[in-house]
Amino acid sequence: MSGKPYASASVRNAAPILSALRHEFRAAASVLEIGSGTGQHAVTFATELDHLTWQTSDLQQSHDGIKQWIAEAGPSNVLQPIALDVLTATAMPASFDAVFSANTAHIMSYAAVCRMFEFAATALPEQGVFFLYGPFSRDGVFSTSSNAAFDESLRARNAAMGIRDLDDLDAMARRGGMSLLRIYAMPTNNLAAVWRKRGDDECQ
Repeated sequence: MSGKPYASASVRNAAPILSALRHEFRAAASVLEIGSGTGQHAVTFATELDHLTWQTSDLQQSHDGIKQWIAEAGPSNVLQPIALDVLTATAMPASFDAVFSANTAHIMSYAAVCRMFEFAATALPEQGVFFLYGPFSRDGVFSTSSNAAFDESLRARNAAMGIRDLDDLDAMARRGGMSLLRIYAMPTNNLAAVWRKRGDDECQ
């Protein structure tokens, strides 16, 4: 792997996520990935979805690894990473057709998750979509004991982290003018949730 960072989960979950992205991003031309991590998802998805321009982003310390994946395996439609901290970043209005993020909400603070939703809502045009993958609870309940244990381990490591509830996330989305479109069941008890930016003439 030439010293590139490697996340085995990015390999395991790529196929089911890609299947959902083929549908949800079929009308998009540009995508911002919030928290590109190793860069594996970006090069995998952009290779298969070659109608997209895929903008990678993360905190500065992750950029070298993302650049390695782009240089060694990335298609021409993957852009070099931009520095993005959702707590401080300001989005350009309607700058991307879609926003993607995977396995980020549970390692962010609650305030950072709120800001991520605000950022996505600003960055999207009307009818743009926000695709978020990860472990979530629903109605305050974990779907499995393993997710409950994972949440406990996250909070023990850092009290600001933890698995987020979809009801809370949907409330954040609605404040930004986004409506929940679909929820996909994913491997290892994860979910993918998709929100769409409403038009001004749509019901709240």
